[in-house]
Amino acid sequence: MEPLTEKQIRSSFVNCTKGEAARLKLPLDFADLPWAELDFLGWVDPGAPLRAHLVLPRPGGPLGISLRVPSVRRTSAVRSSLCQICLTAHASSGVALLAAPLAGARGREGNTAGVYLCADLACSLYLRGKRQPKLRSGFYEESLTLEERVARMSGNLDAFLAKVTAS
Repeated sequence: MEPLTEKQIRSSFVNCTKGEAARLKLPLDFADLPWAELDFLGWVDPGAPLRAHLVLPRPGGPLGISLRVPSVRRTSAVRSSLCQICLTAHASSGVALLAAPLAGARGREGNTAGVYLCADLACSLYLRGKRQPKLRSGFYEESLTLEERVARMSGNLDAFLAKVTAS
């Protein structure tokens, strides 16, 4: 992913107001992000921990969406969970159901789309082995190449974005 400026990020959001985009806090490590290893930028807002943000590169410029983080984490007997975007298996606390308000009038009416996503939004780093999930057992190894896994993740993200943007 090409590095983005703060202005590019703030102007990319399609499912929140300009005021909300102006108030969001960028990742604490924004100046040191490993842009070359990212397929999208994702972070939990350090100033509002119940908000998360995704910014994806698109041909017409970056596209950003805001998400709601659950206020209570699952503590069930589930031993592992799977991110629907990168398909990384985590201990149950490593995946969260995030809800994105839909873009436009449907979102203003309260409609959302949800996705189970790596709780730290670091899918790109998990795919590249730069970060390891905390999983006690049940680890599996895929036979797909990195390029194939990135393409699959991009397709999964595109499908979720289509729900949020109704495109």
